[in-house]
Amino acid sequence: MNQATRVLIVEDDDTLRDALCDTIEFGGYSAVAAGNGREALSRMDAESFDMVISDVQMDELDGHGLLREVRSRKPEMPFVMITAHGSVRDAVSAMRDGATDYLLKPFEAQVLLDMVARMQPPAEADLPFIAVDPASQQLSVLAKRIAPSDATVLVSGESGCGKEVLARYIHSESARASRPFLAVNCAAIPENMLESMLFGYEKGAYTGAYQSRPGKFEQANGGTLLLDEISEMDLGLQAKLLRVLQEREVERLGGNKLIPLDVRVIATTNRLLEEEVRDGHFREDLYYRLNVLPLNLPPLRQRPGDILPLARLFLDRYAPKPGASFDASAEKALEQYSWRGNVRELENCVQRAVILARSDVLSEADLLLGDQLCASAEPLSPVPAGRPALEGDLKIREQELILQALESTGGNRKDTAERLGISPRTLRYKLARLREQGISLPASA
Repeated sequence: MNQATRVLIVEDDDTLRDALCDTIEFGGYSAVAAGNGREALSRMDAESFDMVISDVQMDELDGHGLLREVRSRKPEMPFVMITAHGSVRDAVSAMRDGATDYLLKPFEAQVLLDMVARMQPPAEADLPFIAVDPASQQLSVLAKRIAPSDATVLVSGESGCGKEVLARYIHSESARASRPFLAVNCAAIPENMLESMLFGYEKGAYTGAYQSRPGKFEQANGGTLLLDEISEMDLGLQAKLLRVLQEREVERLGGNKLIPLDVRVIATTNRLLEEEVRDGHFREDLYYRLNVLPLNLPPLRQRPGDILPLARLFLDRYAPKPGASFDASAEKALEQYSWRGNVRELENCVQRAVILARSDVLSEADLLLGDQLCASAEPLSPVPAGRPALEGDLKIREQELILQALESTGGNRKDTAERLGISPRTLRYKLARLREQGISLPASA
C-alpha cells in the first residue's frame, strides 16, 4: 500500500465528506477535503495530489466541470466520480468526459478502498525481475543481450505475469538506465484521452485545453516508453503511433511543430497479435514495426522455480514486522497451485494471507487457495427479476452480469459483448480486471 498517496475528496455534504475522508485514512492513505469544485481547484493550485474523488451535484462548479478542469491540468490523474443512486446517465457521461471510474451511491467502504487501491501505481514499478527458474534465467540472459540496443521490443505473455517488470529490467540494463522510464496502460485509459496523453497538446487544441502540455513521448525523451497492452489501442490511434515510430518525431495535438525524439519503445500484449492482425483488429504494418525484438514471458505456472522467491518477496513487503515465513505446508501449496492469475494473483494471495494469519509463520490454511477461497466468500446472488440490473452495488452487479453473460454464451467474447451492450474492447478490459482479482473465467469460445 502506498502510504504517500494523497486523495482529494470533493463533496458538499459535510457528513458524507467526513465519512469519505475517514474511510480513505483508515485505508492508509492521506485525505484532503474540499466542499466544491472551486475549492478543489484552489487546493490543487497549492498542493499536489495523486487522485481525485468527487461528487457530481455541487454548487460553485459541479463534478463534471471539475473533471474538465482537472483533465486540462493533469490528463493522467485518476479521477473517480460519485454519482447518485441509480443515475447511470451521470456515470456514462462522466466516463465519456474522461473519468477513470465511478461509484454509485450508496456503496460500501471496502468498495471505495478497493477502487483507490486499483488506482495506485502498479506494484511492478519497484519489483525486481526474479529469475530463479531456468526459463526465467534464459529470458534474463536474452534481455541483457538486447538491452543495449535501441530497437523496439515486443513483450508478450498472459495478464499479470510480469511483463512490465521485464520491460523495466531491460531499461535498467541499457545505456538509458539513468533516463526516464514511463509506462502508459493503453487498456486502462479512455480512448479520448490516450492520444493527448501520448502526443501532448497545445493550448486551445480542444475544449478544455487551457494550456500546452507535453505528451509521454516528449517526457520520455532520452529514456524508455512502455506501451502496456498495446493490442487494446484504437485502430485510428495505431496509425498515428506508427508514424511517430517511423519518423522518430512527434507533433502535439493542435500544433504545427515537429519535435525530434530519442525514445526506446517497449510494447506489451497479453493477446496474440498475429491473430489480431488477421482479424483486422491490429495494423499489420505497426505489428512489424513493434516486433523487432520479440520476447515471450511464460506464465508463472511454467516457471515454478520463481514461485517461492516471489512469495517471500511479497511476504517481506506486506508482513507488519520482519521475520515472517511460510511453513512447509504453505510452500508446498504455493508451488503446486496453478496461478491462473500469475504473479498478480500470487501477490494478492500473500497479502490476504498476511491479514488472516494468526502468527508470523503462515500455513497452507492461511493462503485460502482455490476452493478454500470460494468457500470463504459470500456467494453471488442472482439479479432478481424485475429489478434494474445496475441497482445497488454497481460493481458487484456488473460482475454478476458479465459472468452470467459469459455462461449463457458459452464463453464467446463477441456474443457476450453484444449481449451486454458494450464494445469488445471494453469487455476485454473488464475481464482483465476480473482475472486480476483471481476470478476464474470460462475459456474463450
